[in-house]
Amino acid sequence: MAWDWQILYYVVATIKQFDSWIRRFHPADGPAVRLACFPHAGGAATFYFPASRSLAPATEVIAIQYPGRQERRAEKCVEDIGELADAIARALRPWCDRPLALFGHSMGATVAYEVARRLEGDGVVPLGLFASGRRAPSSAREEPILLRGDGSDDAILAALRELSGTDATALGDEDFLSMILPAVRGDYRAVESYRHRVGRELTCPIVALVGEDDPVTSVADAWAWRGHTTSSCRLEVFPGGHFYLSSQPAAVLATIQRHIDTWS
Repeated sequence: MAWDWQILYYVVATIKQFDSWIRRFHPADGPAVRLACFPHAGGAATFYFPASRSLAPATEVIAIQYPGRQERRAEKCVEDIGELADAIARALRPWCDRPLALFGHSMGATVAYEVARRLEGDGVVPLGLFASGRRAPSSAREEPILLRGDGSDDAILAALRELSGTDATALGDEDFLSMILPAVRGDYRAVESYRHRVGRELTCPIVALVGEDDPVTSVADAWAWRGHTTSSCRLEVFPGGHFYLSSQPAAVLATIQRHIDTWS
Protein backbone atom coordinates (compact mmCIF):
# COMPACT_ATOMS: atom_id res chain seq x y z
CA MET A 1 0.00 0.00 0.00
CA ALA A 2 2.86 2.38 0.81
CA TRP A 3 4.27 1.79 -2.66
CA ASP A 4 0.91 2.65 -4.21
CA TRP A 5 0.93 6.00 -2.40
CA GLN A 6 4.45 6.67 -3.62
CA ILE A 7 3.34 6.05 -7.19
CA LEU A 8 0.33 8.32 -6.71
CA TYR A 9 2.53 11.08 -5.28
CA TYR A 10 4.92 10.78 -8.24
CA VAL A 11 2.07 10.94 -10.77
CA VAL A 12 0.53 14.03 -9.13
CA ALA A 13 3.93 15.73 -8.89
CA THR A 14 4.61 14.99 -12.56
CA ILE A 15 1.24 16.38 -13.63
CA LYS A 16 1.90 19.54 -11.62
CA GLN A 17 5.35 20.00 -13.11
CA PHE A 18 4.25 19.75 -16.73
CA ASP A 19 0.77 21.28 -16.71
CA SER A 20 0.74 23.79 -19.56
CA TRP A 21 -1.33 26.27 -17.53
CA ILE A 22 0.93 26.52 -14.48
CA ARG A 23 4.42 28.01 -14.11
CA ARG A 24 6.30 27.37 -10.87
CA PHE A 25 9.47 29.45 -10.76
CA HIS A 26 10.58 28.81 -7.16
CA PRO A 27 9.17 25.45 -6.02
CA ALA A 28 8.71 25.23 -2.26
CA ASP A 29 8.61 22.07 -0.19
CA GLY A 30 5.45 22.28 1.88
CA PRO A 31 4.64 26.00 1.51
CA ALA A 32 2.27 27.51 4.06
CA VAL A 33 0.27 29.19 1.28
CA ARG A 34 0.15 29.19 -2.50
CA LEU A 35 -0.65 32.32 -4.49
CA ALA A 36 -1.98 31.78 -8.00
CA CYS A 37 -1.23 34.84 -10.16
CA PHE A 38 -3.17 35.77 -13.30
CA PRO A 39 -1.61 38.03 -15.96
CA HIS A 40 -3.09 41.13 -17.57
CA ALA A 41 -4.23 41.23 -21.20
CA GLY A 42 -1.30 40.31 -23.42
CA GLY A 43 0.73 39.39 -20.34
CA ALA A 44 2.50 36.15 -19.53
CA ALA A 45 3.33 34.09 -16.46
CA THR A 46 6.87 35.52 -16.35
CA PHE A 47 5.43 38.88 -15.27
CA TYR A 48 5.20 37.31 -11.81
CA PHE A 49 8.74 35.92 -11.63
CA PRO A 50 9.94 38.77 -9.33
CA ALA A 51 6.95 38.26 -7.03
CA SER A 52 7.67 34.54 -6.89
CA ARG A 53 11.29 35.18 -5.94
CA SER A 54 10.35 37.70 -3.26
CA LEU A 55 7.54 35.75 -1.58
CA ALA A 56 9.23 32.32 -1.58
CA PRO A 57 9.48 30.07 0.30
CA ALA A 58 6.67 30.83 2.78
CA THR A 59 4.27 31.78 -0.01
CA GLU A 60 4.75 29.81 -3.20
CA VAL A 61 3.71 31.66 -6.34
CA ILE A 62 2.23 29.64 -9.18
CA ALA A 63 1.71 31.79 -12.26
CA ILE A 64 -0.96 31.10 -14.86
CA GLN A 65 0.14 30.87 -18.48
CA TYR A 66 -2.65 31.62 -20.96
CA PRO A 67 -2.48 30.11 -24.47
CA GLY A 68 -1.10 32.26 -27.30
CA ARG A 69 2.11 33.57 -25.69
CA GLN A 70 5.70 32.54 -25.03
CA GLU A 71 6.03 28.74 -25.21
CA ARG A 72 2.25 28.48 -25.82
CA ARG A 73 2.42 30.94 -28.72
CA ALA A 74 1.36 28.33 -31.28
CA GLU A 75 -1.90 27.70 -29.40
CA LYS A 76 -5.04 29.68 -30.18
CA CYS A 77 -5.92 32.35 -27.66
CA VAL A 78 -9.04 31.73 -25.60
CA GLU A 79 -11.31 34.67 -26.36
CA ASP A 80 -13.95 33.92 -23.73
CA ILE A 81 -13.41 34.61 -20.00
CA GLY A 82 -15.76 31.82 -18.94
CA GLU A 83 -14.02 29.24 -21.09
CA LEU A 84 -10.65 30.43 -19.82
CA ALA A 85 -11.82 30.21 -16.20
CA ASP A 86 -13.19 26.69 -16.72
CA ALA A 87 -9.82 25.43 -17.96
CA ILE A 88 -7.79 27.20 -15.28
CA ALA A 89 -10.04 26.01 -12.45
CA ARG A 90 -9.48 22.42 -13.59
CA ALA A 91 -5.72 23.00 -13.75
CA LEU A 92 -5.63 24.51 -10.25
CA ARG A 93 -7.47 21.73 -8.43
CA PRO A 94 -4.32 19.59 -7.88
CA TRP A 95 -2.73 22.64 -6.22
CA CYS A 96 -5.46 23.06 -3.64
CA ASP A 97 -3.78 20.69 -1.19
CA ARG A 98 -2.45 23.90 0.41
CA PRO A 99 -4.38 27.10 1.21
CA LEU A 100 -4.69 28.90 -2.12
CA ALA A 101 -5.06 32.65 -2.62
CA LEU A 102 -5.62 34.25 -6.04
CA PHE A 103 -4.11 37.45 -7.43
CA GLY A 104 -5.08 38.93 -10.78
CA HIS A 105 -4.14 42.22 -12.42
CA SER A 106 -6.43 43.97 -14.90
CA MET A 107 -7.97 41.24 -17.11
CA GLY A 108 -6.36 38.76 -14.71
CA ALA A 109 -8.54 40.03 -11.85
CA THR A 110 -11.70 39.16 -13.77
CA VAL A 111 -10.33 35.73 -14.70
CA ALA A 112 -9.25 35.08 -11.09
CA TYR A 113 -12.71 36.05 -9.83
CA GLU A 114 -14.42 33.65 -12.24
CA VAL A 115 -11.96 30.89 -11.28
CA ALA A 116 -12.70 31.54 -7.60
CA ARG A 117 -16.42 31.18 -8.31
CA ARG A 118 -15.83 27.83 -9.95
CA LEU A 119 -13.59 26.59 -7.15
CA GLU A 120 -16.15 27.57 -4.54
CA GLY A 121 -18.84 25.85 -6.59
CA ASP A 122 -16.78 22.67 -6.24
CA GLY A 123 -16.44 23.14 -2.50
CA VAL A 124 -12.91 24.61 -2.55
CA VAL A 125 -12.95 28.04 -0.89
CA PRO A 126 -9.87 30.13 -1.72
CA LEU A 127 -8.00 31.83 1.10
CA GLY A 128 -8.81 35.14 -0.57
CA LEU A 129 -8.86 37.07 -3.84
CA PHE A 130 -6.64 40.05 -4.75
CA ALA A 131 -8.30 42.06 -7.53
CA SER A 132 -5.80 44.56 -8.94
CA GLY A 133 -6.33 47.35 -11.45
CA ARG A 134 -9.78 46.19 -12.48
CA ARG A 135 -13.27 47.46 -11.85
CA ALA A 136 -15.73 45.10 -10.19
CA PRO A 137 -17.43 42.60 -12.54
CA SER A 138 -20.85 44.14 -11.89
CA SER A 139 -19.62 47.62 -12.88
CA ALA A 140 -20.33 47.09 -16.55
CA ARG A 141 -19.50 49.66 -19.17
CA GLU A 142 -18.35 49.52 -22.76
CA GLU A 143 -14.63 48.97 -23.34
CA PRO A 144 -14.28 50.02 -26.95
CA ILE A 145 -10.58 49.30 -27.55
CA LEU A 146 -11.52 46.91 -30.34
CA LEU A 147 -15.29 47.15 -30.64
CA ARG A 148 -15.36 50.84 -31.53
CA GLY A 149 -13.44 50.27 -34.76
CA ASP A 150 -11.68 47.66 -36.83
CA GLY A 151 -9.38 46.38 -34.09
CA SER A 152 -6.36 47.77 -35.89
CA ASP A 153 -2.83 47.39 -34.60
CA ASP A 154 -2.68 51.16 -34.18
CA ALA A 155 -5.69 51.13 -31.83
CA ILE A 156 -4.15 48.37 -29.74
CA LEU A 157 -0.77 50.10 -29.60
CA ALA A 158 -2.45 53.34 -28.50
CA ALA A 159 -4.17 51.44 -25.68
CA LEU A 160 -0.89 49.86 -24.59
CA ARG A 161 0.84 53.24 -24.54
CA GLU A 162 -2.01 54.76 -22.52
CA LEU A 163 -1.80 52.03 -19.88
CA SER A 164 2.04 52.07 -19.86
CA GLY A 165 2.17 48.32 -19.43
CA THR A 166 4.80 47.81 -22.11
CA ASP A 167 8.13 49.56 -22.54
CA ALA A 168 7.65 52.31 -25.13
CA THR A 169 10.83 51.35 -26.98
CA ALA A 170 9.63 47.75 -27.27
CA LEU A 171 6.46 48.96 -28.98
CA GLY A 172 8.60 50.16 -31.88
CA ASP A 173 10.18 46.73 -32.40
CA GLU A 174 8.34 44.95 -35.23
CA ASP A 175 9.55 41.49 -34.21
CA PHE A 176 8.39 42.07 -30.65
CA LEU A 177 5.04 43.37 -31.83
CA SER A 178 4.49 40.37 -34.08
CA MET A 179 4.88 38.16 -31.01
CA ILE A 180 2.58 40.01 -28.61
CA LEU A 181 -0.17 41.56 -30.77
CA PRO A 182 -2.11 38.32 -31.44
CA ALA A 183 -2.27 37.60 -27.69
CA VAL A 184 -3.20 41.19 -26.86
CA ARG A 185 -5.95 41.21 -29.47
CA GLY A 186 -7.35 37.86 -28.30
CA ASP A 187 -7.31 38.94 -24.67
CA TYR A 188 -9.01 42.26 -25.43
CA ARG A 189 -11.76 40.38 -27.25
CA ALA A 190 -12.25 38.23 -24.16
CA VAL A 191 -12.37 41.29 -21.89
CA GLU A 192 -14.74 43.24 -24.10
CA SER A 193 -17.20 40.38 -24.52
CA TYR A 194 -17.29 39.54 -20.80
CA ARG A 195 -20.59 40.06 -19.00
CA HIS A 196 -21.02 39.30 -15.33
CA ARG A 197 -23.59 36.58 -14.65
CA VAL A 198 -25.62 37.19 -11.54
CA GLY A 199 -25.42 34.30 -9.10
CA ARG A 200 -23.90 33.24 -5.83
CA GLU A 201 -21.00 35.47 -4.95
CA LEU A 202 -17.76 34.54 -3.21
CA THR A 203 -17.49 33.65 0.46
CA CYS A 204 -13.75 34.33 0.60
CA PRO A 205 -12.39 37.82 1.41
CA ILE A 206 -11.44 40.23 -1.36
CA VAL A 207 -8.73 42.87 -1.43
CA ALA A 208 -9.09 45.40 -4.26
CA LEU A 209 -5.87 47.18 -5.26
CA VAL A 210 -5.72 50.19 -7.56
CA GLY A 211 -3.44 53.02 -8.66
CA GLU A 212 -4.85 56.43 -7.71
CA ASP A 213 -4.26 57.72 -11.27
CA ASP A 214 -5.39 54.62 -13.16
CA PRO A 215 -7.06 55.85 -16.37
CA VAL A 216 -9.36 52.82 -16.70
CA THR A 217 -10.15 51.83 -13.09
CA SER A 218 -11.21 54.48 -10.61
CA VAL A 219 -11.06 54.07 -6.85
CA ALA A 220 -14.87 53.84 -6.87
CA ASP A 221 -14.70 51.09 -9.52
CA ALA A 222 -12.28 49.15 -7.35
CA TRP A 223 -14.30 49.62 -4.16
CA ALA A 224 -17.34 48.11 -5.92
CA TRP A 225 -15.65 44.69 -5.49
CA ARG A 226 -17.23 44.67 -2.01
CA GLY A 227 -20.47 43.59 -3.67
CA HIS A 228 -18.89 40.34 -4.85
CA THR A 229 -18.25 38.63 -1.53
CA THR A 230 -20.21 37.82 1.60
CA SER A 231 -16.93 38.08 3.51
CA SER A 232 -14.76 41.13 4.11
CA CYS A 233 -13.51 43.47 1.39
CA ARG A 234 -10.57 45.85 1.75
CA LEU A 235 -9.36 48.60 -0.58
CA GLU A 236 -5.67 49.40 -1.08
CA VAL A 237 -4.82 52.54 -3.08
CA PHE A 238 -1.26 53.11 -4.36
CA PRO A 239 0.41 56.04 -6.09
CA GLY A 240 0.59 55.57 -9.85
CA GLY A 241 -1.42 54.51 -12.85
CA HIS A 242 -2.70 51.23 -14.21
CA PHE A 243 0.63 49.45 -13.71
CA TYR A 244 1.28 50.94 -10.27
CA LEU A 245 2.56 47.53 -9.12
CA SER A 246 5.55 47.64 -11.47
CA SER A 247 6.92 50.89 -10.00
CA GLN A 248 6.62 49.91 -6.33
CA PRO A 249 6.85 46.12 -6.09
CA ALA A 250 8.12 46.01 -2.51
CA ALA A 251 5.14 47.96 -1.15
CA VAL A 252 2.65 45.92 -3.15
CA LEU A 253 4.16 42.58 -2.15
CA ALA A 254 4.28 43.63 1.50
CA THR A 255 0.57 44.46 1.30
CA ILE A 256 -0.20 41.10 -0.29
CA GLN A 257 1.80 39.19 2.31
CA ARG A 258 0.17 41.13 5.15
CA HIS A 259 -3.29 40.13 4.00
CA ILE A 260 -2.26 36.52 3.42
CA ASP A 261 -0.88 36.39 6.97
CA THR A 262 -4.18 37.76 8.28
CA TRP A 263 -6.24 35.22 6.35
CA SER A 264 -4.12 32.25 7.33
